[in-house]
Amino acid sequence: MDDQVTVIAVMKVSSEGDERALEILRGVIAATHEEDGCVKYTLHKDKNQPGAYCIVEKWRSQADLDAHFGRPHMAALAEAVDLLSEAPQIYFCEQVEVGESPKAKL
Repeated sequence: MDDQVTVIAVMKVSSEGDERALEILRGVIAATHEEDGCVKYTLHKDKNQPGAYCIVEKWRSQADLDAHFGRPHMAALAEAVDLLSEAPQIYFCEQVEVGESPKAKL
């Protein structure tokens, strides 16, 4: 059984906070990529909704994800929360495998 954990975080940044939010996210992402249990940590921007972002994360284990939340660079996200136009939506997921194609796995 795969113990990996996927997290999808969806957020909407106010127009006046977009530049600052990206600056904060770039720093958090760079530091997160250095974490041992980080498999993937990617930022996506919605093409149709200005200020709408999605972070897709994949962690080796729940313990690695739990440790991630306690890292010093995660404190920077507290500032980014003030730049959001609404509360973020965060989904803690486990994959549902459909088919055997490698395309069916993140």
